[in-house]
This record gives sequence, C-alpha cells and structure tokens, in this order.
Amino acid sequence: MAEKVKQKDFSVNTILGPSSTVYGDVVVGGFTRVDGNLYGDLNVKGRIVIGEKARLKSNVAGSFITIGGVVYGNIMASECLIILSTGLVLGDILTRRIQADDGCMLHGKIVVCKDEYSWQHAFAEYQDAQLVKQVLAKGVTASKDVSGYDKS
Repeated sequence: MAEKVKQKDFSVNTILGPSSTVYGDVVVGGFTRVDGNLYGDLNVKGRIVIGEKARLKSNVAGSFITIGGVVYGNIMASECLIILSTGLVLGDILTRRIQADDGCMLHGKIVVCKDEYSWQHAFAEYQDAQLVKQVLAKGVTASKDVSGYDKS
C-alpha cells in the first residue's frame, strides 16, 4: 500500500494589505503575508512573506521568512531567511539558512547556525536579549511622565 505523502499547506492564514497599518504585536498561527505597515512585533508559527511595499518597525519571528520590503528590527527565522533584491533589513538576524539577493541591504549582526546545538545556544541568547530589552524599556517608560519628561 502506498504511503500518503504529507503535503505542505501554502494557504495564506493572514494578510495585512497594502493600505493597512497596525500598531501593536501580531501573533499568527499560519502563513502570513504583510504588504502594509506594522509597528509591533510579528510572531508567526509558519511562513512569512513581507512584500516590497511593506514597512515594519518590529521584531519578526517565523520559520521560513521572505523579505521584499523594509524591516527595522531583529529577525529570527527558525528554518530559512530570504532577502529579495528590494529588501532592506536594519537589525540582527538569527537563522539556520540565509539567501540574500544581489541589491538587498543589510545592517546588523547575522548569525547562521548549521547544527542543532548552535541553534539552541543562539536562540537562548536571542530570547535573553529580547527579555532584557523589554525590561529596560519598561523601566525607561516608568520613569517618564506622559509629557515625556523624566520624573527624577
């Protein structure tokens, strides 16, 4: 009896259209495409496609990530990251594989892990760094009043 081959699901779960702007963190359980603006972290359990017109000021996490637009923030791709010729990344990258097309622009630290041990170690460091940034950000905002002036 022939074995059933498990097919990958490429149906898009969430689309942020070109005239959309979202302020706040977004968590999605499947394939996500962003063509608009996002000001908040994007955390996807699956594939992410960031279109040419997309502008993100956020940390991006997913399995397979393709970037054609602008991302100002860190990227964590657990499987593969592809940066197209129209892509611009201003932030650190952590992935297992990377492909950067001719003409793309990158500014930040890039860590590519080939084995599981390296990945687990780098991923733990990434999570620790994110936690420290969150704690520091909360400490800074707690010491300022609504007008932005320091209370101390």
